[in-house]
Amino acid sequence: MKLKRINLWLMMFVLLTFSLNLKAISKPPKFKVLVLTERGGGHEGFVAAALLWLNDFAAKQHFEITVINQPKEVDEAYLSNYKVFIQLNYPPYAWSDQSKVAFEKYIEQGKGGWVGFHHATLLGEFDGYPMWNWFSGFMGSIRFKSYIAERASGTVHVEDKRHPVMKGLPESFSIPDDEWYTFDKSPRPNVKVLANVDEASYNPASDLKMGDHPVIWSNEKMKARNVYFLMGHHANLLKSTEFKTMFGNAILWASGK
Repeated sequence: MKLKRINLWLMMFVLLTFSLNLKAISKPPKFKVLVLTERGGGHEGFVAAALLWLNDFAAKQHFEITVINQPKEVDEAYLSNYKVFIQLNYPPYAWSDQSKVAFEKYIEQGKGGWVGFHHATLLGEFDGYPMWNWFSGFMGSIRFKSYIAERASGTVHVEDKRHPVMKGLPESFSIPDDEWYTFDKSPRPNVKVLANVDEASYNPASDLKMGDHPVIWSNEKMKARNVYFLMGHHANLLKSTEFKTMFGNAILWASGK
């Protein structure tokens, strides 16, 4: 009789556990994220590593990602499905007029959040495309000037420790193997700078410097929560605890969390 009771309780426990697991599996995602990527070329390693990390982070935080490799077909109806837009190494050109209008409304009207990396500030005339003036203003009214082609590690200093994107980070940390873009001027007067790079810390050393060199910032004039990371070239970034912490913080903050 005692053995029967034990077996009955064991069966009930198994059924309850199965039921809870089934509910967890069927539970809808907390929010949806659109990821715009470039594939191939010298940045493919970063994109591939970032997508692997994103899939794991999405599973842990219970959100859903959709990956696209070009924005030409994106319109307002399409963007309305997503709480966060991640521009993972995709430049602000080769967009259709339709996708430009949709993205501008998405940001200006706060229809979702935005997290941008690296190539999002390739602002100028590239590959026969004119500069997207609105995007230049979004990024602080800057124009791309040059970059450290051979790559360098650099020490990043946090300026706004209280910002949610900077949560859990030390005052300074090293970022490996990046190209460290320079611009015609600092975006600082037009954006909220969250972190800068110490150009004297470049390893190997480089003569390519801006003086005041913000590398993470947000345009608080826009209704959308938004943050730009200048880094985003090499897969080694995904070995950096600090980079992954910032990336995760940025997604959750941009989603409204």
